[in-house]
Amino acid sequence: MSAPDIRPTTEADLPAITAIYQQAVREGTATFELEPPDLAEMTRRYRTLIDGGYPYFVAILDGRVAGYAYAGAYRPRPAYRFTVENSIYLDPSFHRRGIGALLLERLIVECEARGFRQMIAVIGDSANAGSVGVHTKAGFKMIGTHPSVGLKFGRWLDTVMMQRDLGEGAGTVPGK
Repeated sequence: MSAPDIRPTTEADLPAITAIYQQAVREGTATFELEPPDLAEMTRRYRTLIDGGYPYFVAILDGRVAGYAYAGAYRPRPAYRFTVENSIYLDPSFHRRGIGALLLERLIVECEARGFRQMIAVIGDSANAGSVGVHTKAGFKMIGTHPSVGLKFGRWLDTVMMQRDLGEGAGTVPGK
């Protein structure tokens, strides 16, 4: 298998990204969204992230969008401005090929370069061993589980919280 090309997302990638996310909403528990957003909504979300200075990447393999990853604000309050939350979604036909790990690695490097200090992963469904494993290998630590906070497909789901320092982490105060 050849290595995927990890590059910044463009609006031309959004139809494929939308299809990947719609399938994740319809069939999976990685997202707690219940209604798949359309292309217009996904375009709005993409532009909001890019305009906010956050990174957004796609993995291209065999001429197709195999997956995507982005970072966004962890919370809207200004004291959280150095903390990001990551999201990674893959086309199911590209699972278990290391693409999620490559996307996460690129996202970490880019977030460090942009001066962010912490990255949070909010993993939908504590049974999502693949996502927990990818984050653990990338240096994330388990910081907690919120039990039974989402109801999807007629069952209660947990969220797993993981966190990783970026750059100097909390070792120094930015700008000092």
